Amino acid sequence: MTIAGKILFLNGPNANLYGHQNVGVYGAETFESLGERVRAAGRLHGLEVDFRQSNSEGVLIDWVQEAVKGAFDGICINAAGLTYTSIALLDALLAFPGPILEVHMSNIFKREPFRHHSYISKAATGMICGLGGNGYVLAVQAMAQLLAEGKEKNA
Repeated sequence: MTIAGKILFLNGPNANLYGHQNVGVYGAETFESLGERVRAAGRLHGLEVDFRQSNSEGVLIDWVQEAVKGAFDGICINAAGLTYTSIALLDALLAFPGPILEVHMSNIFKREPFRHHSYISKAATGMICGLGGNGYVLAVQAMAQLLAEGKEKNA
């Protein structure tokens, strides 16, 4: 199969605890299992998926800058708690010319009011939230379509 593109799928603080904590909110699927499903979805659509997680804002920014320098065609990101606080991560994402999909396991608009505002959304082409791990797989599918159509982030 020909690789149609390479995407960076970033996960922020505490995402590595999926399946071990807050099962009622995030489900029982482990982070490792979710990564396997995301990479499998990528292969199905001819995409190489680099699935990463960090609890450090600076590391996430470094990875986005890696994408800005041309290492990736698209970014999917669940910035977790940094979604609501990180202007620095937003600034890094704004520098990326390709499509960006914001992904959340839970429906952030049904949760605490502070979660209703996302800094990441300003840089995102689109958002998927509230579908649990299936949202991650749908994000890969949507990214494949965006890349096939040659969409840029603000298109």
